[in-house]
Amino acid sequence: MLQDIEPYLACPHCARPLTLDGRTLRCPGGHSHDLAKQGYVSLLAGDAHTGTGDTADMVAARADFLAAGHYRPIADALAEAAVEAVAEAGGGAPDGDGPGGLVADLGAGTGHYLARVLDALPGRPGAALDISKYALRRAARAHPRIGAVVCDAWRPLPLLDASAGLVLNVFAPRNGPEIRRVLRPGGTLLLVSPTSRHLRELVDTLGLLSVDEEKQRRIDEKLGPYLTPVGRREVEFTVRLSADDVRTVVGMGPSAWHTDPARLAERLAALPDPVGVTASVTVAAYRR
Repeated sequence: MLQDIEPYLACPHCARPLTLDGRTLRCPGGHSHDLAKQGYVSLLAGDAHTGTGDTADMVAARADFLAAGHYRPIADALAEAAVEAVAEAGGGAPDGDGPGGLVADLGAGTGHYLARVLDALPGRPGAALDISKYALRRAARAHPRIGAVVCDAWRPLPLLDASAGLVLNVFAPRNGPEIRRVLRPGGTLLLVSPTSRHLRELVDTLGLLSVDEEKQRRIDEKLGPYLTPVGRREVEFTVRLSADDVRTVVGMGPSAWHTDPARLAERLAALPDPVGVTASVTVAAYRR
Protein backbone atom coordinates (compact mmCIF):
# COMPACT_ATOMS: atom_id res chain seq x y z
CA MET A 1 0.00 0.00 0.00
CA LEU A 2 3.01 2.30 0.28
CA GLN A 3 3.22 2.37 -3.52
CA ASP A 4 0.26 4.77 -3.59
CA ILE A 5 1.92 7.33 -1.31
CA GLU A 6 5.59 6.78 -2.26
CA PRO A 7 5.70 9.80 -4.63
CA TYR A 8 4.80 12.11 -1.74
CA LEU A 9 7.17 10.83 0.97
CA ALA A 10 10.32 12.60 2.19
CA CYS A 11 13.26 11.22 4.15
CA PRO A 12 13.06 12.32 7.81
CA HIS A 13 16.85 12.85 7.89
CA CYS A 14 17.49 14.87 4.74
CA ALA A 15 14.00 15.70 3.38
CA ARG A 16 14.85 14.21 -0.03
CA PRO A 17 12.37 12.02 -1.95
CA LEU A 18 12.01 8.37 -0.99
CA THR A 19 11.80 5.46 -3.42
CA LEU A 20 10.32 2.06 -2.59
CA ASP A 21 12.77 -0.79 -3.24
CA GLY A 22 11.09 -4.05 -2.33
CA ARG A 23 10.17 -3.62 1.34
CA THR A 24 12.53 -0.70 1.92
CA LEU A 25 12.23 3.04 1.30
CA ARG A 26 15.51 4.63 0.21
CA CYS A 27 16.59 8.21 -0.47
CA PRO A 28 19.47 9.55 -2.62
CA GLY A 29 21.35 10.35 0.58
CA GLY A 30 21.68 6.67 1.46
CA HIS A 31 19.10 6.56 4.26
CA SER A 32 16.82 3.51 4.32
CA HIS A 33 13.61 2.64 6.14
CA ASP A 34 12.22 -0.90 6.24
CA LEU A 35 8.54 -1.71 6.04
CA ALA A 36 7.30 -3.43 9.20
CA LYS A 37 5.59 -6.78 8.79
CA GLN A 38 2.36 -5.19 10.07
CA GLY A 39 2.29 -2.95 6.99
CA TYR A 40 3.49 0.45 8.25
CA VAL A 41 6.86 2.18 7.91
CA SER A 42 8.59 4.28 10.55
CA LEU A 43 9.89 7.62 9.32
CA LEU A 44 10.84 8.95 12.72
CA ALA A 45 14.06 10.90 13.06
CA GLY A 46 16.79 9.08 14.94
CA ASP A 47 16.32 10.92 18.25
CA ALA A 48 12.53 10.71 18.26
CA HIS A 49 10.53 8.25 20.36
CA THR A 50 6.98 6.94 20.47
CA GLY A 51 6.39 7.25 24.22
CA THR A 52 3.62 9.83 23.76
CA GLY A 53 1.63 7.69 21.34
CA ASP A 54 -1.62 5.92 22.12
CA THR A 55 -1.15 2.60 23.86
CA ALA A 56 -2.39 -0.74 22.55
CA ASP A 57 -5.33 -0.62 25.00
CA MET A 58 -6.31 2.91 23.93
CA VAL A 59 -6.15 1.94 20.27
CA ALA A 60 -8.24 -1.18 20.84
CA ALA A 61 -10.86 0.88 22.69
CA ARG A 62 -11.01 3.43 19.88
CA ALA A 63 -11.30 0.74 17.22
CA ASP A 64 -14.21 -0.92 19.04
CA PHE A 65 -16.04 2.34 19.66
CA LEU A 66 -15.71 3.65 16.11
CA ALA A 67 -16.60 0.27 14.58
CA ALA A 68 -19.88 0.38 16.52
CA GLY A 69 -20.84 3.49 14.53
CA HIS A 70 -21.27 5.87 17.47
CA TYR A 71 -19.39 8.67 15.68
CA ARG A 72 -20.63 7.95 12.15
CA PRO A 73 -22.19 11.43 11.76
CA ILE A 74 -18.75 12.95 12.36
CA ALA A 75 -17.14 10.75 9.72
CA ASP A 76 -19.94 11.53 7.27
CA ALA A 77 -19.64 15.28 7.83
CA LEU A 78 -15.88 15.10 7.33
CA ALA A 79 -16.28 13.17 4.08
CA GLU A 80 -18.84 15.69 2.83
CA ALA A 81 -16.50 18.56 3.67
CA ALA A 82 -13.66 16.76 1.84
CA VAL A 83 -15.67 16.45 -1.36
CA GLU A 84 -16.61 20.14 -1.14
CA ALA A 85 -12.99 21.16 -0.54
CA VAL A 86 -11.76 19.23 -3.57
CA ALA A 87 -14.44 20.81 -5.78
CA GLU A 88 -13.73 24.33 -4.49
CA ALA A 89 -10.00 23.88 -5.09
CA GLY A 90 -10.67 23.12 -8.75
CA GLY A 91 -10.01 19.42 -8.42
CA GLY A 92 -12.99 18.58 -10.61
CA ALA A 93 -14.29 15.05 -10.14
CA PRO A 94 -13.34 13.46 -6.79
CA ASP A 95 -11.61 10.60 -8.61
CA GLY A 96 -9.30 12.89 -10.61
CA ASP A 97 -5.88 13.89 -9.33
CA GLY A 98 -6.22 17.53 -10.39
CA PRO A 99 -4.59 19.85 -7.86
CA GLY A 100 -5.63 17.46 -5.07
CA GLY A 101 -3.32 14.47 -4.97
CA LEU A 102 -2.54 13.08 -1.53
CA VAL A 103 -4.93 13.08 1.42
CA ALA A 104 -2.78 13.23 4.57
CA ASP A 105 -4.34 12.47 7.95
CA LEU A 106 -2.21 13.97 10.74
CA GLY A 107 -2.86 11.98 13.90
CA ALA A 108 -4.77 9.36 11.92
CA GLY A 109 -5.08 6.79 14.69
CA THR A 110 -6.69 3.64 13.34
CA GLY A 111 -7.39 5.25 9.95
CA HIS A 112 -11.16 5.21 10.52
CA TYR A 113 -11.83 8.78 9.36
CA LEU A 114 -9.28 8.69 6.55
CA ALA A 115 -10.89 5.54 5.16
CA ARG A 116 -14.30 7.23 5.10
CA VAL A 117 -12.85 10.24 3.25
CA LEU A 118 -11.08 8.01 0.72
CA ASP A 119 -14.37 6.24 0.03
CA ALA A 120 -15.79 9.66 -0.88
CA LEU A 121 -12.71 10.53 -3.00
CA PRO A 122 -12.19 7.24 -4.84
CA GLY A 123 -9.08 8.20 -6.82
CA ARG A 124 -7.01 9.65 -3.98
CA PRO A 125 -4.17 7.99 -2.07
CA GLY A 126 -4.14 8.49 1.69
CA ALA A 127 -1.27 8.79 4.16
CA ALA A 128 -2.09 7.85 7.77
CA LEU A 129 0.43 9.71 9.93
CA ASP A 130 0.65 8.92 13.64
CA ILE A 131 3.24 8.33 16.34
CA SER A 132 1.53 5.18 17.66
CA LYS A 133 2.65 2.00 15.95
CA TYR A 134 -0.32 0.23 17.57
CA ALA A 135 -2.70 2.58 15.78
CA LEU A 136 -0.89 2.30 12.46
CA ARG A 137 -1.03 -1.49 12.49
CA ARG A 138 -4.78 -1.01 12.15
CA ALA A 139 -4.58 1.98 9.82
CA ALA A 140 -2.47 -0.01 7.35
CA ARG A 141 -5.43 -2.39 6.95
CA ALA A 142 -8.21 0.20 7.12
CA HIS A 143 -8.39 0.91 3.37
CA PRO A 144 -6.68 -0.35 0.21
CA ARG A 145 -5.32 3.13 -0.60
CA ILE A 146 -3.90 3.96 2.85
CA GLY A 147 -0.17 3.97 3.46
CA ALA A 148 0.67 4.08 7.19
CA VAL A 149 3.65 6.10 8.43
CA VAL A 150 5.02 6.50 11.96
CA CYS A 151 6.06 10.11 12.54
CA ASP A 152 6.00 12.87 15.15
CA ALA A 153 3.43 15.59 14.47
CA TRP A 154 5.67 18.17 16.17
CA ARG A 155 8.67 17.43 13.95
CA PRO A 156 9.04 18.06 10.20
CA LEU A 157 6.53 15.74 8.56
CA PRO A 158 7.96 13.08 6.22
CA LEU A 159 6.12 14.55 3.23
CA LEU A 160 7.47 16.59 0.33
CA ASP A 161 6.66 20.28 0.05
CA ALA A 162 3.22 20.98 -1.45
CA SER A 163 2.46 17.25 -1.70
CA ALA A 164 -1.05 17.15 -0.18
CA GLY A 165 -4.22 18.67 -1.54
CA LEU A 166 -6.08 17.80 1.64
CA VAL A 167 -4.93 17.41 5.24
CA LEU A 168 -7.22 15.90 7.87
CA ASN A 169 -6.82 16.48 11.58
CA VAL A 170 -9.36 14.78 13.86
CA PHE A 171 -8.94 15.19 17.64
CA ALA A 172 -5.17 15.39 17.03
CA PRO A 173 -2.14 17.71 17.43
CA ARG A 174 -1.89 20.58 14.95
CA ASN A 175 1.46 21.76 13.59
CA GLY A 176 0.57 24.90 11.63
CA PRO A 177 3.91 25.54 9.88
CA GLU A 178 4.24 21.94 8.73
CA ILE A 179 0.62 21.68 7.60
CA ARG A 180 1.14 24.77 5.45
CA ARG A 181 4.38 23.39 4.05
CA VAL A 182 2.90 20.09 2.90
CA LEU A 183 -0.33 21.60 1.52
CA ARG A 184 -0.47 22.50 -2.16
CA PRO A 185 -1.50 26.06 -3.04
CA GLY A 186 -5.25 26.12 -2.68
CA GLY A 187 -5.15 22.98 -0.55
CA THR A 188 -7.37 22.58 2.51
CA LEU A 189 -6.98 21.52 6.12
CA LEU A 190 -10.13 19.94 7.57
CA LEU A 191 -9.93 20.06 11.34
CA VAL A 192 -12.33 18.28 13.69
CA SER A 193 -12.27 19.45 17.30
CA PRO A 194 -14.66 18.95 20.24
CA THR A 195 -16.85 21.77 21.50
CA SER A 196 -17.37 22.45 25.19
CA ARG A 197 -20.58 20.36 24.98
CA HIS A 198 -18.82 17.21 23.84
CA LEU A 199 -19.52 14.31 26.25
CA ARG A 200 -20.88 16.82 28.77
CA GLU A 201 -23.02 14.21 30.53
CA LEU A 202 -19.84 12.27 31.36
CA VAL A 203 -17.30 15.01 32.06
CA ASP A 204 -18.43 16.05 35.54
CA THR A 205 -19.85 12.70 36.62
CA LEU A 206 -16.72 10.74 35.73
CA GLY A 207 -14.14 13.47 36.26
CA LEU A 208 -13.02 13.57 32.61
CA LEU A 209 -10.98 16.30 30.98
CA SER A 210 -13.22 19.15 29.83
CA VAL A 211 -13.03 21.28 26.70
CA ASP A 212 -12.43 25.02 27.03
CA GLU A 213 -15.21 27.15 25.53
CA GLU A 214 -12.48 29.24 23.86
CA LYS A 215 -10.89 26.24 22.17
CA GLN A 216 -11.97 27.12 18.62
CA ARG A 217 -10.78 30.71 19.00
CA ARG A 218 -7.40 29.52 20.24
CA ILE A 219 -7.11 27.09 17.31
CA ASP A 220 -7.87 29.89 14.85
CA GLU A 221 -5.24 32.11 16.46
CA LYS A 222 -2.54 29.45 16.32
CA LEU A 223 -3.27 28.56 12.70
CA GLY A 224 -3.81 32.19 11.64
CA PRO A 225 -0.22 32.91 10.55
CA TYR A 226 -0.25 29.91 8.21
CA LEU A 227 -3.78 29.24 6.95
CA THR A 228 -7.00 31.12 6.27
CA PRO A 229 -10.32 29.90 7.76
CA VAL A 230 -12.86 29.40 4.97
CA GLY A 231 -15.79 27.74 6.70
CA ARG A 232 -17.02 25.60 9.54
CA ARG A 233 -19.98 23.52 10.57
CA GLU A 234 -21.07 22.11 13.90
CA VAL A 235 -22.06 18.49 14.19
CA GLU A 236 -24.03 17.65 17.32
CA PHE A 237 -26.10 14.57 18.12
CA THR A 238 -26.98 12.24 20.98
CA VAL A 239 -25.67 8.70 21.32
CA ARG A 240 -26.97 6.10 23.73
CA LEU A 241 -24.05 4.35 25.38
CA SER A 242 -23.98 1.22 27.51
CA ALA A 243 -21.70 1.03 30.54
CA ASP A 244 -19.17 -0.83 28.39
CA ASP A 245 -19.41 1.88 25.72
CA VAL A 246 -18.73 4.55 28.34
CA ARG A 247 -15.66 2.68 29.57
CA THR A 248 -14.50 2.46 25.98
CA VAL A 249 -14.97 6.15 25.20
CA VAL A 250 -13.03 7.05 28.35
CA GLY A 251 -10.29 4.57 27.51
CA MET A 252 -9.78 5.75 23.94
CA GLY A 253 -9.17 9.44 24.67
CA PRO A 254 -6.83 11.70 26.65
CA SER A 255 -8.74 11.04 29.86
CA ALA A 256 -7.32 7.50 29.76
CA TRP A 257 -4.01 8.96 30.94
CA HIS A 258 -5.62 10.75 33.90
CA THR A 259 -8.43 8.50 35.20
CA ASP A 260 -8.09 6.12 38.13
CA PRO A 261 -9.73 2.79 37.14
CA ALA A 262 -11.15 2.09 40.61
CA ARG A 263 -12.68 5.54 40.93
CA LEU A 264 -14.03 5.32 37.39
CA ALA A 265 -15.77 2.02 38.19
CA GLU A 266 -17.46 3.60 41.20
CA ARG A 267 -18.70 6.57 39.22
CA LEU A 268 -19.86 4.40 36.32
CA ALA A 269 -22.13 2.53 38.69
CA ALA A 270 -24.01 5.78 39.35
CA LEU A 271 -24.87 6.29 35.67
CA PRO A 272 -28.01 4.93 34.01
CA ASP A 273 -27.38 2.09 31.59
CA PRO A 274 -27.70 3.06 28.80
CA VAL A 275 -27.01 6.77 29.13
CA GLY A 276 -27.70 9.47 26.56
CA VAL A 277 -24.50 11.39 25.77
CA THR A 278 -23.97 14.49 23.63
CA ALA A 279 -21.40 14.28 20.85
CA SER A 280 -20.51 17.79 19.66
CA VAL A 281 -17.69 18.81 17.32
CA THR A 282 -16.73 21.54 14.91
CA VAL A 283 -15.56 20.64 11.39
CA ALA A 284 -13.52 23.65 10.30
CA ALA A 285 -11.87 24.27 6.92
CA TYR A 286 -8.66 26.27 6.44
CA ARG A 287 -7.01 26.97 3.11
CA ARG A 288 -3.47 27.66 2.07
